Amino acid sequence: MSASRRVAVVTGASRGAGRGIAAALGAHGWLVYVTGRSIAEADTVDLVNAAGGVGVAVPVDHGDDDAVARLFARVRDEHGGLDLLVNNAAVIHDELTGARPFWEKPVGLGDVLDVGLRSAYVASWHAAPLLTARPRGLIVFTSSPGSVCYMHGPAYGAQKAGIDKMAADMAVDFGGTTVTCVSIWMGILLTERLRSAFAGKPDALVATAEHAETPEFTGHLIDALFADPELTALSGHSLIGAELGLRYGITDEGGRRPPSHREMLGSPREPSAVVIR
Repeated sequence: MSASRRVAVVTGASRGAGRGIAAALGAHGWLVYVTGRSIAEADTVDLVNAAGGVGVAVPVDHGDDDAVARLFARVRDEHGGLDLLVNNAAVIHDELTGARPFWEKPVGLGDVLDVGLRSAYVASWHAAPLLTARPRGLIVFTSSPGSVCYMHGPAYGAQKAGIDKMAADMAVDFGGTTVTCVSIWMGILLTERLRSAFAGKPDALVATAEHAETPEFTGHLIDALFADPELTALSGHSLIGAELGLRYGITDEGGRRPPSHREMLGSPREPSAVVIR
């Protein structure tokens, strides 16, 4: 293992966005701690290792504060600091989507406010001393246009709006340190779950893919963000992933350029410059 290898924690990396982000970071040589309740040694870790990084699987229930504390204590003991935290863990209910009003859906959809919002705060709280110990640190929250438009109901929207605001307010507290906080709006994600929904319909999958992103795309963006000499100027902002791709000249699978949905779904809110302590 290279002594100069950058160290990342990606939460909720057993599947979907987190899994793809971890694999992409591996392709850029990161050492990646991947967490999740069902994280498997031979799954995401193998993807990170095969890509050229070093993967470390740590089973963590992000609803358990003590388990989160043990995770970051381990990172501290093994590396003395942390370069990157990707807050991606969230409880996504099977009945999230659908046209019914929130009270006709299970009350369990509100769990995303615990594992998804509060859990990101707790992870960031433990990560902060490790990040400030490095010459450069970055916290990324994975988000979506659901923070400004109606998407999947009030619990999902509140969680996305909450983490965008969390990124903005944490950036204020990290002012004067080496740590930057941003939120990245991902587009429609070509996860394993979405691809399986198009089983037997290859033409429909191709049509959807034209407007979507692979989970790995966000991971490549995060690596480019970390290396950006103007990184601190972005702190506190919610950034549209597709537009970051243009900024850094990064394309997705097959050389595609995922579209920004700003005009259709809305723009990130700009944080006020007012600070009241």
